[in-house]
Amino acid sequence: MKTFFDYQNEQVANLPLHLRKYIVEQEYDKYTPVDHAVWRYVMRQNYSYLKNVAYYPYIPGLKKAGLTIEKIPSLQEINNALVAINWGAVTVDGFIPPAAFMEFQAYRVLVIAADIRQLEHIEYTSAPDIIHESAGHAPIISDTKYNQYLSYLGKIGTKALFSSKDYELYESIRALSILKEMPNVNKEDLAKAEALVLYNQQNLGTPSEMALLSRLQWWSVEYGLIGDINHPKIYGAGLLSSIGESASCMQAEVKKINYTIDALKVGYDITKEQPQLFVTPTFQNLIDVLTQFESTMAYRVGGLESVLKAIECKNICTAVFSSGLQLSGVFSKVYADNNHAIKYINTQGLSSLAFKDQLIEGHDVNYHAHGFGSPVGKLKDATKSLEDYTPSDLLSAGIIVDHVIALAFNNGIVVEGKLVGQTYMENKLVLLSFADCKVTDLEGNVFFEPAWGMFDMAIGDTIISVFNGSADKKTFEDQLHISEQPTHQQKYTAKDLQYQSLFKQIRVYREQGKSDDSLNEIWQQIKKDFEKDWLGTMELLELADTMPTQKVLADALRAQLKIQSEKYPAFSKLIKDGLKIIDTKLKFE
Repeated sequence: MKTFFDYQNEQVANLPLHLRKYIVEQEYDKYTPVDHAVWRYVMRQNYSYLKNVAYYPYIPGLKKAGLTIEKIPSLQEINNALVAINWGAVTVDGFIPPAAFMEFQAYRVLVIAADIRQLEHIEYTSAPDIIHESAGHAPIISDTKYNQYLSYLGKIGTKALFSSKDYELYESIRALSILKEMPNVNKEDLAKAEALVLYNQQNLGTPSEMALLSRLQWWSVEYGLIGDINHPKIYGAGLLSSIGESASCMQAEVKKINYTIDALKVGYDITKEQPQLFVTPTFQNLIDVLTQFESTMAYRVGGLESVLKAIECKNICTAVFSSGLQLSGVFSKVYADNNHAIKYINTQGLSSLAFKDQLIEGHDVNYHAHGFGSPVGKLKDATKSLEDYTPSDLLSAGIIVDHVIALAFNNGIVVEGKLVGQTYMENKLVLLSFADCKVTDLEGNVFFEPAWGMFDMAIGDTIISVFNGSADKKTFEDQLHISEQPTHQQKYTAKDLQYQSLFKQIRVYREQGKSDDSLNEIWQQIKKDFEKDWLGTMELLELADTMPTQKVLADALRAQLKIQSEKYPAFSKLIKDGLKIIDTKLKFE
């Protein structure tokens, strides 16, 4: 079992076992000098632009999150800072399932992708990376209302039901994001992956709760604007971490819409810039909209439609009986009476019973290894709910242990067998256990046969709540979904290592100072061996431009950048933006 490191952060230390398996080591030493230069370039560009359009003061926000412009942050630095607001952070391998991502938020832990975008994708990557997660999410998390919203979003996200197609879309998005960060990827493979994402997006059917909640998250946490609709500020991490879209999003052609519950009607494409964005007047409005959505969720409303959603999910869900009993498993069937009320439900495979999220002794997945079924409803001619029967009420009704009894329900279900046990939880009757039991209805359906063994009948007039996952999270710890496809890890050639070495020399010069001649030596090596370089040349110019003795070198570096801009149009905006910071002598404060 891998070692779990909590960074001396209480929020991280409190993470349950079923979430810890998504966590990977940051492996800080794997970041190359080029990676740090990518971080530095993006962060400098972000400051240059976002200091005027970001919702929060950029540098103070970074400091509160343990970040700097100069280098990729370590998880320990981030956790040391976030502990002040009772948050923590962990690293994961790329995209993780939405339900897991939400649950981390519920525990007030920020999820950060360990990898960083490659130089070729410096402006934007559809893959989650440390720039997006830490530079985008972390700096604003110190805002009290905003972190309350994140935590609230996480709490209801853990309850949201997803569909089986949601996971197909998740896996296709993850696969595409991995391909896009791979060097020299086969164009046919990339086209197939993009087509699969598009197909899955267009064939989701009726959006699940998780799909709808993901839309609200996308249009707020990832791509949200705040303030006056005509002069909004950026707070969404997807915009804050994209040096291209953070500027283009403010243009008039990107439609600005007031953020209301209607935002969940608008889908999104992670591979493209967004054609519209939503503007919330305050973070409290985000909370209010989320409260509206929560009131419609299956875990709040229960009933037949909620169980049908659980069946479509094809994964572990929990149904809560009005008695408080919780049934967890993969729901397979539900039977309804003439009034469209549930009369019988079934799970298949490993199932368990709990009360207040704690496993009921003797009713784990080993005991209920082949599924669980039970009637739902009121007893015929009963004056009160069976769950409210006291031991004396049971005796008066002839429901006596070690006696053969028959229970008839209003919905036509009949349970006949020898009663062998009663289970109470906090003065509520939650289970009756039978031997030699048969369960039928008036239509002739047979739900249980004596030969199948012990019949444990759940007690409850109705199903009051249905939510994603198991009630007691420890019960299904080993069945959580983790993608089999890891993110791509770079394999560096000798030339890559040489390029990284030159960037390391530039960093040492900037941090410690060296003889002026060393700048020219580095420049000559870059010019000789790396014909597509622009970032190393830019970093050298940044240094040379401040030295009166290096005017000749500075002029040569500028000339080279102009050549690269004309020769490689893809570099043109990157070079122009980098020169702007140098020429305006922008101070980072």
